[in-house]
Amino acid sequence: MRKWLGHLVPHKLKYRLFAVFALVILLPFSVLNLYNYQKIESLVQNKISEQSHEQLDNLHRSLEDQLSIAFKTLIFLEQDSEIRRILQKPEERSVLDNKEIMEDKFKGLNNSFFLYNPSVYFTLLDNSSHVYTSYPPNKSLNYSQIASNPSFKALEEAKSSYLWVSDDANYVSRDISKSPTLLSLYAELRDRSNRAYGLARISIDFSFWFQSMLQKSESDQAYFIMTRSGEVIARSIPDASLSPEAIGEIASLPQSGHWTDQQSDSLVNYSYLSSLDWYLVDRIPLHLLFREIETLKKQYFVTFYVITAAFIAVAFMIAHAFTRPLSHMQRKMKEAVRKDLRIRLPEKRYKGEILELTRTFNAMMVDMNGLVQRLRAEERQKDAVHFQMLLAQMNPHFLLNTLNTMKWIGLRGGNEEIVEICLSLGKLLETSLNSDVDLIHLRDEIELTRAFLYIQQVRYGNRFQVEFSYDEELVYALVPKLSLQPLVDNAIQHGIGNMAEGGRIWIRMGRSPQLPDRLTLEVEDNGVGIGQPGRNRGEGRKRPSIGLQNVRERLRLLFKDKGELEIIPLEQGTLCRMHLPVLLSEPYESVRQSDII
Repeated sequence: MRKWLGHLVPHKLKYRLFAVFALVILLPFSVLNLYNYQKIESLVQNKISEQSHEQLDNLHRSLEDQLSIAFKTLIFLEQDSEIRRILQKPEERSVLDNKEIMEDKFKGLNNSFFLYNPSVYFTLLDNSSHVYTSYPPNKSLNYSQIASNPSFKALEEAKSSYLWVSDDANYVSRDISKSPTLLSLYAELRDRSNRAYGLARISIDFSFWFQSMLQKSESDQAYFIMTRSGEVIARSIPDASLSPEAIGEIASLPQSGHWTDQQSDSLVNYSYLSSLDWYLVDRIPLHLLFREIETLKKQYFVTFYVITAAFIAVAFMIAHAFTRPLSHMQRKMKEAVRKDLRIRLPEKRYKGEILELTRTFNAMMVDMNGLVQRLRAEERQKDAVHFQMLLAQMNPHFLLNTLNTMKWIGLRGGNEEIVEICLSLGKLLETSLNSDVDLIHLRDEIELTRAFLYIQQVRYGNRFQVEFSYDEELVYALVPKLSLQPLVDNAIQHGIGNMAEGGRIWIRMGRSPQLPDRLTLEVEDNGVGIGQPGRNRGEGRKRPSIGLQNVRERLRLLFKDKGELEIIPLEQGTLCRMHLPVLLSEPYESVRQSDII
């Protein structure tokens, strides 16, 4: 925490003065003003939302009136004796006479109920294959096709007297109505004995009604009719749309309310119609609501920041007068570093606290010169000791030569096990001696791990099994050299080493499911887990395993924060998981051909 604060806090005095001014005066005052303006905007938004809901309520009531009128017309059609007689006994008059009477009835209904909004269409069917309509259809009338309408079937299956269909396909001629869907009331016509003598379909062109109701609305203010499933079926502006976030928020609960859509920068008000399972939605751009407030805010903050800038300039001038001697001392200190601390400040130019500071600086230079001389002497002594230690170390190449000798002895004696152990150990030693390479191919790392496992299998008498699984496309991915071996060694030594039988180790390599650009290497065992009691587990172990610490440190040095080693305790055993970036390095063609040969 202190380290981060050290990066944030300025080091120069004049910048610190400015930081104090900004944190104590400027920042709190700015935050307070922003808070006040946000409160004002919130109040304005709530007020506009209330007014918008009043408009939506008016639309709601108007639509309910349309539904009520549709019911009234259905009752009128059902109770009209002349219509009932035509549907029950169409043979009493000619087809043209029946059609003329029906059209007069439809015109009378439109003139009576829909004088100001005549976009309502009637369809009546009798039981004798006759159809009567108040509109020109978009295709020729077919009794069987209309009677087999799924809505009539649903009405019959539900055994209900009527059924509302909110997305009925428009069957009216395009010259009359261009709306894609209609709001239709399907019903059976019954006489006083409750016998069905016909079918009725009363459709409302709600898109026409919607446009006619919103002719005087604001040009930038858009209205929508939306179903519960999120489908927008009518809109006041042809190109207007609701964002997916707004649709999800509205359709989440069947209720009325308002919501601020950050994506479209607008206020969304909505009202729920339970009878049709619809929403009436009003979208108002926020720039319309806060146009005057934004102008006032800009004027205020421009004035505020101009005055603040002038104040800061004066503060910097005053701070510069105080900090100029300190800046001079700072430059001298940098110069002292370049001249091996052999510099002094003149003491006659300063007075008071600056004079004391100058004397202290000169004394410090003398002391530091003496300290540097002592450190150089100690470094020479350390170099001499380190040279002697290097001379005392065993030459690692001597070990390789010894292993080769043991291998030839095993070949002459016919002992294949000694030969394989020497070969496996030679691979490990040769790889560890190659200090010029830090990253190797995954397939080479797998081979080194197999060599190490062979030695351990011989040591433990094949008491455990090992399973490898990896993607073939990742065999040329670059991984740290000898990174799997410490994990496998940890699983054997502290997990399954003391198991008499049944020990298993799973080694998995592949891309991380969450991050495809990361390579995940896992070593899992079914031995004694971390923190689990185990027989003889940990005996003679005086310090924590340095192998895992070595792997973790190498990951940090090679990949920074993109390399990670996790130790995960399981119910049975332990999982070591290593994460590192996917670095694919395809070999040269000659190397591939040599591998095939």
